[in-house]
Amino acid sequence: MDPQKKNRPQSIRRRWMTNSLAAVFFIVVLGVSAFSVAMSSFYYSTIASGLEARASMATRSFRNYTETEYNNRAASYASEFEEKGRLEIQFLNRYGRIQYSSYGLTAGTTPGTPDIQEALERQTLTTWSGNDPSTHEHIMCSASPIVYDGTVVGVVRLVTSLKRVDRQIVIVLAAALGIGMLMVMVVYVSNMYFVRSIVEPVAGITDIAQRIASGSYGIQMEKRSADEIGDLVDAINDMSMKINQSEKVKSEFISSVSHELRTPLTAINGWAETMASGEVRDPEEMKKGLGIIVSEARRLTGMVEELLEFSRIEDGRFTLSIEPVDIKAELEDAVYTYREFFRREGITLTHTDCEEEFPPIEADPQRLRQVFCNLLDNAAKHGGAGKRIETAIHMDEEENQAVITIRDYGPGIPEDELPHVKYKFYKGSSKARGSGIGLAVCDEIVTRHGGTLELANAEGGGCLVTIRLPLEG
Repeated sequence: MDPQKKNRPQSIRRRWMTNSLAAVFFIVVLGVSAFSVAMSSFYYSTIASGLEARASMATRSFRNYTETEYNNRAASYASEFEEKGRLEIQFLNRYGRIQYSSYGLTAGTTPGTPDIQEALERQTLTTWSGNDPSTHEHIMCSASPIVYDGTVVGVVRLVTSLKRVDRQIVIVLAAALGIGMLMVMVVYVSNMYFVRSIVEPVAGITDIAQRIASGSYGIQMEKRSADEIGDLVDAINDMSMKINQSEKVKSEFISSVSHELRTPLTAINGWAETMASGEVRDPEEMKKGLGIIVSEARRLTGMVEELLEFSRIEDGRFTLSIEPVDIKAELEDAVYTYREFFRREGITLTHTDCEEEFPPIEADPQRLRQVFCNLLDNAAKHGGAGKRIETAIHMDEEENQAVITIRDYGPGIPEDELPHVKYKFYKGSSKARGSGIGLAVCDEIVTRHGGTLELANAEGGGCLVTIRLPLEG
C-alpha cells in the first residue's frame, strides 16, 4: 500500500487528538488550579477568621489592665487555656518577647514574625501565615495588642500549625486532579471512537476513489450512516455511476460512429474502385454509382458537421448570429426542402399553417433551419415506417410563444427511453443510423434561443416533437 495513503488517516487522527486533548488538558489544568486557589483560600480564611475571633475575645478579657495586672492574669490564663490541644496561646510583653505560653516551650523566646511587629506598632489585630523562623513549621498566627491608657502593655498571640490543613488541601487537590485526569481519559476514549468513525470511512472512500481513478468505473460503496459521511458516499457512488455511464456512452458512440463512417466509406470505395477498373460500361450503371458516391459523401459530410457542431458546443465556441427572423417562413422553407426528398422515399410530408401573423423573432435563422431540418430528418429516419410526417405552427397568445410541432407515425419512443433521448450520444434501442448527438445539438440551439424542445409519444402512435420559441413583446 502507498505509504502516503496509509499515513494520511493517521495524520488526521494525530492532529485531531493533539488539538482536542490539548484544549481539554488546558481546561482541566486551569480548572484544577482555580479550584486549588479557591480551596486554599477557603481553608486559610476560615482558620484566620477563627484565630482572629479567639484573639479578640482574649484581648477583651484583658481590657483596661495595667502592665502588672496583665502579667499576673496572663500566667493563669495560659495555664487554664482549654484549646491547647489545637492552639497555642502566647502572651508577649511590649518588646515582643514571649512571657507565657499554653505550651510552655516557647516562653522566653522572641518569634520575630511580622504579625507581632504590626500589632505593637499599629496597635491593630494582625494575622500572618508562613514558616516559623525557629522550627520552620508552616503556621498561622493572629496577634492582638493589649492597650492601656493608649500604651501597648502586651500582645495576645494565637498560633496554630497548618500541617494538617496543608495535608487536607493536598488530598482534595489530588482528588480534583484525579477527576481531571479521568475526564481527560474519557475525552481521549470518546475522541478515539469518534475519530475512528470519521477516519475509517474516509479511508474507505479514499480507497474507492483511487480505484475509480484507476479505471474501476461503476464501483459502489456501502452507505453506513445518514450524515455528512453518508452524503459523501452518495456523491461518490453517483459520480462512479455517471462516469461508468459516460464511459459506456463514449464506447457506444465510438463504435456507432465507426460503423456509421465505415458504411458510406465502403460504398464510396467500392463504387470508385469498380468504376476505376473499367468494369462499369453502362451509362445508367455509371450514373447510379456516381449518385451513390455523392449521396454517401453528403452523409459523411453531415455527420462530420454534426460532430463539429457538438464540439463547438462542448468547448464554448458555439455562437448565435441574432437578427429579426420570420419563423413561419423558415419552417416553410425547411418543409419545402424535404417534401420532394421524402416523396421519393415514399413518405408524405404535410404542413398546417395558421392564420395569425407572427411578429419577427430575434433568432439565428441558420441555426433554426438546422433544427427544423435535423428534426425532419430524424422523423423520416426513426418514424418513416408510418409513411407520413406532419408539421404545424401556431401562436400561444397566453404565453406569447410560437409553437411548432413535428409528428411522425412510426413506432414511437419506448417510455423508459424518453427522458434520455436528448442526451449526447444516446441512441437507445433505435437501429437507425446516426451519431446520437443530433437531438442534443437541437436542444442546445433551442435553449439558447430561450425556448424549449420536448419529445413525447403522440396519441395514436408515433413521436411528437414540440418546439416553443418566445415572441417579441
